[in-house]
Amino acid sequence: MDEPALRQLLDDVRASVVTPDEAAARLRRLPFADLGFARVDHHRRLRQRVGEAVYAPGKSPEQCALIVSELLSEPAGGPVILTRAEPAQVAASTEASPEGEVTATGSLSTVVWRPTPLRPGRVVVVTAGTADLPVADECVAVLRAYGLHPTLLADCGVAGVHRLLASVDELADADAVVVVAGMEGALASLVGGITGAPVVAIPVSTGYGAALEGVTALLAMHASCAAGLTVVGIDNGFGAACAVARILP
Repeated sequence: MDEPALRQLLDDVRASVVTPDEAAARLRRLPFADLGFARVDHHRRLRQRVGEAVYAPGKSPEQCALIVSELLSEPAGGPVILTRAEPAQVAASTEASPEGEVTATGSLSTVVWRPTPLRPGRVVVVTAGTADLPVADECVAVLRAYGLHPTLLADCGVAGVHRLLASVDELADADAVVVVAGMEGALASLVGGITGAPVVAIPVSTGYGAALEGVTALLAMHASCAAGLTVVGIDNGFGAACAVARILP
């Protein structure tokens, strides 16, 4: 439930469209519903503008399906997102809750139910290499869940910087940019020096030995001289998308 939905519920009670008992029954489920193995946070979208997502690793297929179903049971709950899901987790969740849109993100998947209607905001997602696409795909799927339809510019790394410069007008016109890069992570600084839009950088665990599975890119992005760069955790396409969803109006 978000703030407009809460206000609508109160208006419906005042207009006698919803009885006080019906409203109390809905509010009783806030701020969370206790499933025994999980306390599902129906209140998060009201607090943070983005709702609770289901992080699949470590959960059984049945647990994923039950949490998704509980989140969907709140009619004003907004989009429901299952991230980093294996095939069995996807199958159980989509069987229990049909109409989920599945996006393959490498060997795992992101599933979205009840996406937000299209909202304004031009978002560009840029990857340094093709190997970074699984993280970028997760980011794009979550952005779409929140009503944003980003442009994806793939394989624009600094080893062939002319590939990025061919899209400089799209970067200049963007309202927000997400940069996905492994290796030494230099692409984030380059993009941050081109566009005036907020830039969210995702360090990726691609790269050879000294890349240290994304640690080098993480530190390089934090040390960027492009002022105002925001950096999320390694491979965290979900977190970057949520940052953009909260930044844009």
